[in-house]
Amino acid sequence: QVQLVESGGGLVQAGGSLRLSCAASVRISSINAMGWYRQAPGKQRELVAEITILGIINYADSVKGRFTISSDNAKNTVDLQMNSLKPEDTAIYYCNAQDWPRGYWGQGTQVTVSS
Repeated sequence: QVQLVESGGGLVQAGGSLRLSCAASVRISSINAMGWYRQAPGKQRELVAEITILGIINYADSVKGRFTISSDNAKNTVDLQMNSLKPEDTAIYYCNAQDWPRGYWGQGTQVTVSS
């Protein structure tokens, strides 16, 4: 069982920055993939960024060049640095752990970007 706790969401003006953090209850170095997803009102949950156990990083096209995912194996945390935020980035952001064949989700943290 993997427990994930997100923090760092909030309200920011367009062009601003936020940093999200996800703390895992297990060693993330043994997790197949850690990632951040988001879900805006009326839309499906979508991948924002992920980092695999091999160190491969993937970003959604919409956030490339603006968001950076990083992990700290000593702290068992995965962070998402979000710069140049846009109103369309407004969503609930969820931390995800893929511990195949199971997947785990955090409770989510709200990010609101005002124009």
